[in-house]
Amino acid sequence: MRELRQQAYAKINLTLDVLGKRQDGYHELSMVMQSVSLADTVILRESGEQDFSLTSNLGFLPGTDKNIAAVAARVFAAHTGISLAGLQIHLDKRIPVCAGTAGGSSDGAAVLRGLNEWFSTGLSRQELARLGEKVGSDVPYCVLGCTALAEGRGERLTALPSLPQCHIVLCKPGFSISTPELFHRIDQVKLHFHPDTPGVIQALEQGDLPGVSRRMFNVFEEVLPSPRRAVVEEIKQAMLSQGALGACMSGTGPTVFGIFAGETEAEAAWRSLKESYDETFLTHSV
Repeated sequence: MRELRQQAYAKINLTLDVLGKRQDGYHELSMVMQSVSLADTVILRESGEQDFSLTSNLGFLPGTDKNIAAVAARVFAAHTGISLAGLQIHLDKRIPVCAGTAGGSSDGAAVLRGLNEWFSTGLSRQELARLGEKVGSDVPYCVLGCTALAEGRGERLTALPSLPQCHIVLCKPGFSISTPELFHRIDQVKLHFHPDTPGVIQALEQGDLPGVSRRMFNVFEEVLPSPRRAVVEEIKQAMLSQGALGACMSGTGPTVFGIFAGETEAEAAWRSLKESYDETFLTHSV
């Protein structure tokens, strides 16, 4: 039976800034994004059935109507005119769900890349990224990956120099945060701080890992509900006390990540946090 596998890498936000709300209801964003080695595996295989199907190792994920991977498949089929009959897509999930690390968007991007290879349609990565705009705001970035500045809704992408080699610890506390609620909260306040995105880009250009790490900032941390903000801050401080060069929340949370120059310090932080938070991962940039 034919089978094709695609890795769907998680992402972190080295910076995340909300510049304002647009007339179309979306928000104008400016974000420096980075892929990390924690990944789902998206598996395409022949099912022998008449219909297209989507399965997962997690029973609570939405099925073929609402799952972003299925949406990506249908967008690809509509664009190319190709039938998905007899195709099964299986998601082997490792990226935490509702974590601010683009697990769903990365799966959708991997589906687009995988279908392009499966059907030999020859679409370029840039063409796939444009298709991704119809699937979700983070999907275009996830199609391309690596290190990039994302602007607009996240669809305007500028490739950046790679993050210098480092070790990254991800820690998701045991709660989820509503993305619409955080955007509503951010619309109601005047933000006191914004990330130094040009400074982060300059540090990347200079290969300056400490310079990147000390400038990391996410405006959504300022509008977190107080109890959850305290947990995020506690995890950040735990990482810093273990030797992280910097720590920050990713996306709309609640996952916190820390950047470490040395593997020994990163592994110690991972082991320590793992005692309190099950969804803690030791990764690196890709």
